[in-house]
Amino acid sequence: MSLALIPSPSQGVWYLGFVPIRAYALCFILGIGFGIWLSERRWRDRGGEKGVIGDIAVPGVIFGLIGARLYHVITDWQTYFGPRAVKEPYRALFIWEGGLSIWGAVALGGVGVWLACRRRGLSLGAVADTVAPGIAFGQAIARWGNWFNQELYGGPTTLPWGLEIDQAHGGEPGVLYHPTFLYESLWDAALGFGLILAGRRFTLRHGRLFALYVAGYTLGRFWIEGLRIDPVGGVDHAVTLLGLRINQWTSIVLFIGALVHLWVTRGKGEDEDTGRIVVPASRDDASPGENGR
Repeated sequence: MSLALIPSPSQGVWYLGFVPIRAYALCFILGIGFGIWLSERRWRDRGGEKGVIGDIAVPGVIFGLIGARLYHVITDWQTYFGPRAVKEPYRALFIWEGGLSIWGAVALGGVGVWLACRRRGLSLGAVADTVAPGIAFGQAIARWGNWFNQELYGGPTTLPWGLEIDQAHGGEPGVLYHPTFLYESLWDAALGFGLILAGRRFTLRHGRLFALYVAGYTLGRFWIEGLRIDPVGGVDHAVTLLGLRINQWTSIVLFIGALVHLWVTRGKGEDEDTGRIVVPASRDDASPGENGR
């Protein structure tokens, strides 16, 4: 057996009296918290008002959690419903058991952010470009929740960083598996740094930095998803179409969409960028230079 293997945690929940403290939830809270903190700093650097990102994040997180769970339940409905269900339907509400999809989180979370931006008179594009690196870093942190739950792992491997999975979670004695949760965590962290550098080096407005995040994330997610062996869309096997898993097809569609957005907005100049408003023009204390920093 490899000396460099990655052991899985012996437990993922601890009790403070009768209150359960779940590692999965903690990882997501840490990821969300770090993402908000970084985004707030970036927003202030652009001339935005202190606390705005935190306020916008509230509906974004609430909508995002709902969307993340909905996507999981819809794509894995056979786990909870139907004659072959392995879990009771009400357990579809148990988010601490795993099953929060980034696709649903970004989609419905974006609706919550859009509503908050519209109410404040801010540009969704400006906010999206600001929070893009924070989302990537937040995902990198949150993925460790999958490690504690012993999920999101790939096929057997002989690589020295193979992951141990116990039998209760589908593993076999003496077999090591690709730690796809770790691959994605590292990819997301690298993407976060890349987005910060790209934002400093190039003029990426009109939601283009966010589109770059989508393209970068889906590119990595496509090949990482191909390593996974856990079922998605089925009970004992993953549902595939033309040999690709559901999440791989989602990655392809979103990757193409991101490239289209980058292409369509390529010719927009700085003077056209009404989407850079970070301080509403109606504010008495907003100077002319602040609307568009």
